[in-house]
Amino acid sequence: MNLKKFEDQVSGVAALDNAISRRAYRLVIDEGWVGRDQAAEALHVARSVAAFHLEKLVDAGLVKVRFERLSGRTGPGAGRPTKLYGRSTREFDISLPPRRYDLAGSLLAHAVWTSESEGTPIAEALADTARTAGEAVGAATSKGIPLVEVLAQHGYEPKEQQHEIKLLNCPFDILAEQHRELVCGMNLDFLKGVIAGMNEAESFVPHLSPEPGYCCVRFVAV
Repeated sequence: MNLKKFEDQVSGVAALDNAISRRAYRLVIDEGWVGRDQAAEALHVARSVAAFHLEKLVDAGLVKVRFERLSGRTGPGAGRPTKLYGRSTREFDISLPPRRYDLAGSLLAHAVWTSESEGTPIAEALADTARTAGEAVGAATSKGIPLVEVLAQHGYEPKEQQHEIKLLNCPFDILAEQHRELVCGMNLDFLKGVIAGMNEAESFVPHLSPEPGYCCVRFVAV
């Protein structure tokens, strides 16, 4: 996760640090769309207090806004639309150290679909899927950005040494513990794809090298 995305995620979760903010958020989830008067009554606070906490949730990206005339009347004399607050579709997912179970799930799901639709062995389908995804990441990387930065953006916490790059974090940690051969192989194929997409295959070679406290993959300088 890059720094900007990480800060946005932290800010979103931090917006729930206050008990009234948490109650306001739960109210929005339970009711769907909530006005300031309704929130004030439900939370047993002044309208201005309810408005403050609802706007705080809007600023954090947890809640979205729409305007609606609750009376159902239109035209002159219908009054101003009421500001309503509803749950945002934006996702917040923070883990320390960084994990990428969303990526693992996506790769595995696509591999299963490929295996079933094309009759390809699941291991082969997963290897191809992971390499293709990695190549897309590498190809989308701006020219001149070093490999260690790309690895950091994807949660690997790289540590560059004289002739190799070790990865201090495994983004698929729990899955790797439960299904080591499958997940570590997927991880290796994904990183091979990243290298290929970045045209760095002549500079570094990723290979499996399990070691306590590190990701199972490390890069060796060519």
